[in-house]
Amino acid sequence: MSMNRRQFIKLAGISTVLGIGGLTAVDKIRAQSVLETPPAAPDASTVFQAPTALKAKRWGMVIDMTRFNNPDLYRKCITACHSIHNVPDWGEKKDEVKWIWTDDYEHSFPDSENPYMPEAMKEKSFLLLCNHCDNPPCVRVCPTQATFRRPDGIVMQDMHRCIGCRFCMAACPYGSRSFNWKNPRLALKKVNPDYPTRTIGVVEKCTFCTERLVKGLQPACVEASEGAIVFGDLEDPNSDVRKILGNRYSIRRKAELGTKPSVFYLIGGAENA
Repeated sequence: MSMNRRQFIKLAGISTVLGIGGLTAVDKIRAQSVLETPPAAPDASTVFQAPTALKAKRWGMVIDMTRFNNPDLYRKCITACHSIHNVPDWGEKKDEVKWIWTDDYEHSFPDSENPYMPEAMKEKSFLLLCNHCDNPPCVRVCPTQATFRRPDGIVMQDMHRCIGCRFCMAACPYGSRSFNWKNPRLALKKVNPDYPTRTIGVVEKCTFCTERLVKGLQPACVEASEGAIVFGDLEDPNSDVRKILGNRYSIRRKAELGTKPSVFYLIGGAENA
């Protein structure tokens, strides 16, 4: 690929502003054509060709926090997700890479906190992950379309197309994305050969276990949750998630931003209980 002096200077400026981490000079030069003309996002419709694939018009998740009263259940869900997706564990907060994690109510729902709510709720740990928004701000800012929304509502992260600019991390109001400042393969004690490992300088996040959905399997965290997490089609009034949401009070993280999160949290019992 030929490049004149003006193009090189432009690329150098973009690299400085975006902070492309973990890439060699050659990688940055190759990124020039990508930054100028972003390619079309991958066609996710091919996953529906598999006869065993789970299908939905818009996937959604309901997390019943009234059932998360045992620290072991949190750990089971997190371990199930991180182990099969080869998520590195550096043992230090500053290097943390996470697909699913916990935080308290105040940080999870900062605009819903009030001084009179029950202490048990204030102190409770909430299970957090990518919200797979119906109006995802991360998709709009990605210059290479490494982040894209599938027709079924799942917001994907293509690590092979990611150039490490971290615009998606800045745009996401939920802190649902992690950047690999180090080679993540060095922090894996055990590798799942059925899922690809990543490289330094890319962003990663929860994908609602698309690799399991195509096999007819539920997401790993759902399977490990002992019924505390329900996954299904938000557009189907007969789905389990719709039936639960129609009978229980639920909240979503920062819904006032207009991102339309697809992850709902139950914090009370059934209305007719």
